[in-house]
Amino acid sequence: MISYTLPADWPTDEKAARAVQDELRTRVVLDEPGPPPGTGHVTGVDVAYDDERDIVAAAVVVLDAATLDVVEEATAVGTVAFPYIPGLLAFREIPAVLTALRRLTADPGLVVCDGYGVAHPRRFGLASHLGVLTGLATMGIAKNPFTFSYEAPAAPRGSASPLLDGTEEVGRALRTREGVKPVFVSAGHRVTLDNACAHALRLTPRYRLPESTRRADALCRSALREATG
Repeated sequence: MISYTLPADWPTDEKAARAVQDELRTRVVLDEPGPPPGTGHVTGVDVAYDDERDIVAAAVVVLDAATLDVVEEATAVGTVAFPYIPGLLAFREIPAVLTALRRLTADPGLVVCDGYGVAHPRRFGLASHLGVLTGLATMGIAKNPFTFSYEAPAAPRGSASPLLDGTEEVGRALRTREGVKPVFVSAGHRVTLDNACAHALRLTPRYRLPESTRRADALCRSALREATG
């Protein structure tokens, strides 16, 4: 069941947020394959901040997964109601993201976050959190490896290597452009890591970063500029 409603007991401090993480991360599903790459819709999610005014702008951009054409887009601007604490960024971002998702009329399909899913110290990054709350299939494509280690993938596009926390694979370093720094892919909810990597390659026909992130990034920055003058 899909719901874009913020839970009534949304935490406002670190202790409560960690308790919510501990409870919700047990609901992450990683043994569903997710939608086949190139089918249905793929929705990019990104946020931008004005830290001086504690304002956050979220953008969601629905793409046709086959053509990568924009189907629909929506934004939401709100006040940041949670402090900056590493590992708990989802609590700053999800309220605005859920508002933006509610403004869509199209089915989001697979949601791709500019960040992490289970590649997170507590195995519950933004993509996983958003997936559990909404029931949507989600994944993360990040620009850096966070706190995890990896061996550089081979140079050709499509090459990958494990993103490791000790010996545990939490994601993959994936080469989306030949000879260019990889991106870091992790499953979020209701999609496998293999399928997440296949989606990442479909979303990067020209650039290192996926079209979902590129478009959502531009849109949330524009919404923030408009909101702050």
